[in-house]
Amino acid sequence: MIMDISQKQKTKASTWRWVLLSLTVILSLAWLYLTPPGILGKANAVGYAVCHRIPERSFNIGNLEMAMCARCSGLFLGALLGQIFQITQGRKGKMPPIPVAILFGVFALSWVLDGINSFSMLTPKIPSLYQTQNWTRLVTGTGMGLAISAILLPAFIQTMFTDWEETSGFSKWYRILMLLALAAILDVLILLEIPAVQYLLSLLSAASVLVLLTMIYSMVLVMIFKKENTFESTNQLFIPLVGGFIIGLIQIGAIDLLRYKLTGTWDGFNIAILSTIIKLEDTAVTFYQGSGPQI
Repeated sequence: MIMDISQKQKTKASTWRWVLLSLTVILSLAWLYLTPPGILGKANAVGYAVCHRIPERSFNIGNLEMAMCARCSGLFLGALLGQIFQITQGRKGKMPPIPVAILFGVFALSWVLDGINSFSMLTPKIPSLYQTQNWTRLVTGTGMGLAISAILLPAFIQTMFTDWEETSGFSKWYRILMLLALAAILDVLILLEIPAVQYLLSLLSAASVLVLLTMIYSMVLVMIFKKENTFESTNQLFIPLVGGFIIGLIQIGAIDLLRYKLTGTWDGFNIAILSTIIKLEDTAVTFYQGSGPQI
């Protein structure tokens, strides 16, 4: 009886593997066919779903823009760097210590403040504290990416596995310094704007989007089907990871389609047009307020 149950479970798992794998192939081929040509075109299509891709706020690959703006490039590359840095240390699932969490909190706050300041430069109604530049967007974006990875990977490990190390990948300060040094090198490589390097980093930033979405949605699926802490090895994560990838790809494809239908182009938003629209909206609001009844 036990053997029969075990065999049925294996058969069911095998069926699901083939179903999900087939669906992955079909959706991937459809997305690849409908998006711009070339490897960089595919990376741009991923960035198109998560980033405004304003040319003036992006670093260049020769005469082309990177797959994402400076801020999003820093965020997703920083997140990928942070994930790899932790994975090389083993299955450590504990959240960062409080002092390290505060440091990452400062990074996140800097990202928010620089983002608000960057947006305020589009409209005269909101005063800017300083002149935001691409290097400030990149640095604060990278810091935010590191902060995301510091929370996401431990959460993923705690959700998926039965056994994991009760320690953090950031338990030692020298590891924090190592990670910050690697992040600084990453940012310098982007700032140098070497075409071959920018090309590679564009592909990696797009890959990071897929990795993050896959991890998040795989955790959601595991929690929905109440399979938390039931996996003993990475090899057993095939079904939730493929399921998470499918949902992530559907999300990217849906946003791509919606944005393309609205704009009719795969290019980034035009900052001059955005600034004009915001100014017109401010003018309309001011006129409406001024023409209302006086009490």
